[in-house]
Amino acid sequence: MAVSLTDNDDDDDFSETHDINVTPFIDVILVLLIIFMVAAPLSTVDLPIDLPTSSAQPQKKPDKPTYVSIKPDLTLAIGENAVKRTDLVSSLDAIADMGKDKYVFLRADKAVPYGELMGVMEILRSGGYSRIKLVALEAPPAAAGPAQGAVQH
Repeated sequence: MAVSLTDNDDDDDFSETHDINVTPFIDVILVLLIIFMVAAPLSTVDLPIDLPTSSAQPQKKPDKPTYVSIKPDLTLAIGENAVKRTDLVSSLDAIADMGKDKYVFLRADKAVPYGELMGVMEILRSGGYSRIKLVALEAPPAAAGPAQGAVQH
């Protein structure tokens, strides 16, 4: 308990201030901003796959897409985790948010033969995953048309 030794009878010395100190709040927000800026690039799939280009209109990506990747050596991966062809469907079934009604994004390197791509699509289809989207890089505007020197019939 505090005692005043002055003879002033003013109650102004004991009035409370009702200001909110926002400095700690701003400090916390800035720290969270830095954490999210660092963590955001880590949440993307980063397998070294040389995707072909496409001139199709890009579509909106879902919040948590499931990527199945075919690497140049014909091995498969779900996200960044390697998986055997025989375990592809069971691995997709084990993913918590993955249902048969959700899209599977299929990525394949340029060097992957068309037959291998179709084989993986057939494995997915036979496992009940019929909603498959193919992933490609967006083509620059000049590359959208036929190659120079090519003859069209």
